Order: sequence, then C-alpha cells, then structure tokens
Amino acid sequence: MTNRNLRWQLMGVMLTVFLIAGCSAPTPALEPPASTPIPPTDTPTPTLEPPTSTPTPPTNTPETAATPAYAEERDIVYGKGGDVELKLNLARPASGNGPFPALVFLFRGGFASGSKEVWSFAIREAAKRGYVALAIDYRLTSVRENNKPKYPFPAQVHDGKCAIRWLRANAREYKIDTNRIGVVGYASGGNLALMLGLTDSSDGLEDGCGDGNISSRVQAVVNLAGPTDLVLAYQNHPQYIEPLLGGTPEQVPERYKKASPLTYVSKDDPPVLSIVGTRDWRLPQEELLDERMKAVGASHTLIVKEGVGESVSVVALANFYEDNPAWDFLDKHLKTVGE
Repeated sequence: MTNRNLRWQLMGVMLTVFLIAGCSAPTPALEPPASTPIPPTDTPTPTLEPPTSTPTPPTNTPETAATPAYAEERDIVYGKGGDVELKLNLARPASGNGPFPALVFLFRGGFASGSKEVWSFAIREAAKRGYVALAIDYRLTSVRENNKPKYPFPAQVHDGKCAIRWLRANAREYKIDTNRIGVVGYASGGNLALMLGLTDSSDGLEDGCGDGNISSRVQAVVNLAGPTDLVLAYQNHPQYIEPLLGGTPEQVPERYKKASPLTYVSKDDPPVLSIVGTRDWRLPQEELLDERMKAVGASHTLIVKEGVGESVSVVALANFYEDNPAWDFLDKHLKTVGE
C-alpha cells in the first residue's frame, strides 16, 4: 500500500468518527436558562381581575344602578266620587327631607274623555325639580245613565277639590308643604284648574269626597287655554258644554255662570298664569280673565303664543319640557328661596 492510499484511509476514519460524534450530541433547545425555571404546566394563566384587595362581587349580585331622581306610585285611590273610585298617579323626589311643594295636573278632553296618563312625563319632570306631583282622574260626562250624563258639573270640580284635600291629609307621608300647592290644567283641565284656584268655601262647591274640614285652597294656578266663560265655550263647542251643564245657556243660565271661572275673580285669588295661542278660539276668554283679575288687584300673567292654534296647542303649550315658562312661574310662587 502506498503512502498516498494510507493517508486517504486515515482521513476517512477521522471523518467517520467526527460525523458519529456530531449526530450523538444533543440539539440545543429554545428554553430559558437553568437560572429561570419554567413554571409547571398546571399553574393557571393570570387573568385581568382586580387585585385581591378589591374582591370581585359574586355573579348573582345585581349591578349598582344610578340613584333615581324620582319615585313613582300609580293608581292610588284618593277618594270616591259617587260610585266611582277616583285614582291618581304620584311622583316625588327620591331624596331630600322636604317639605316639598305640590302640584296637581288636570287633563283635557272636553269634560267627556281623557286620562291622567297624559301627564306622566310632566309629573316625573316636576318630581325631578323638587315637587310632589299628582296626575288625577276625574269623572266624565261620557258616562251616561237614563240617556243623560251621569256625572255633570260640578262633579269634576268636586273631584279636583277632593284631590287637594287628599294631598293635605297625606302631607306627612309624602313630605308635602300644605301651604304651597299649585294646580296645572290644559283646555277643560285648565277650566278646572281655574275653578280650584278662584273658588272658596263660600261658593257652594266643596261637596264631594274627602274631609270637609280640610281646605281645598291652592296657592298658584297654571291655566293652559282653559275656557273662562262657559257661554263663549258653548258657542264654539256645544257638544261638550251642553252635556256638562244639562242644557243651553238660555235653558240653564245659572249653571253657565256657576261653571265659569270669571264669576269668582276676587282680590284674594292666588297668582294665575294663562298661556294661549293667537289662533286659539279661547284667546278672547283669556284676555277677559286678564282684564278682570287685574281690575280687582289680583295677580295674573298672560302669555300669548304667536301663530299657535287649538290644533297644535297640545304640543306648543301643554308639554312640560325644560323651556316651558310655567316652571319659572311655579318656582317663583311655590318654592322657598334657598330651598
């Protein structure tokens, strides 16, 4: 064997040994160094939970709701008018010690229809503003007996006065200031609001439910286009006024006089705010009330809305959103300064 062959054989042996050694050496792993041990596989993965100093409430605990601005009760029976249970909805401030001023809201409907529910927003808004507010139902002329209205005038006035007495009788429970009660009404409800505000115990309208020894007087009136002279109202809507009063102005003139707020205007009347539109048939009646009250020295404010007529006055006058001028009037006359 030549020296050249011997060298090639030795190089082959060395290469084989090197390859065998390389294959048997372990492959480096992508693991942390021994100084940083890997956590065991049964260690839980960290979660985005509050620290242990702030325990998580159990899943069956209800979420904390924002404190409501008002509390509401519905369908409270405030009295009985004849054979009818009279009901009201009430909203009041959810907090505070009171005593709070109170408001009674009277719905529209020509004395023949309507419901306390139309004032649901208004009483809640009133409660947010610091009032105990009622929306009341009262008896209607659409209920008939022996082919004539079962509940003509003055049943509606009696029911409104009953609600005022109920407020005073329950003043302690609802934290009501009995010396600061106002009434608000639209259309036929405005007529009733005026009747509650302008009449007193000498006018023969105090019959009905409630404790007769408790006063039904109020301290402020908001009249939203309420008829003030029932003869003029008959000329525009006889279908509502004749059933209410049981005849025409010629047949029962004394009833028309007794049902008209203008009859009762006097110097000691509470302040009244009247709002009406320039296109509303009731504008002349509100102007008569304004003249009559100012003539005797009573407080009356008349706001006339340009271009507003009967067909749109529900939206234009009777909504009780933030910009309604009635709020300033009511706050001025029913809220104590600094309350």
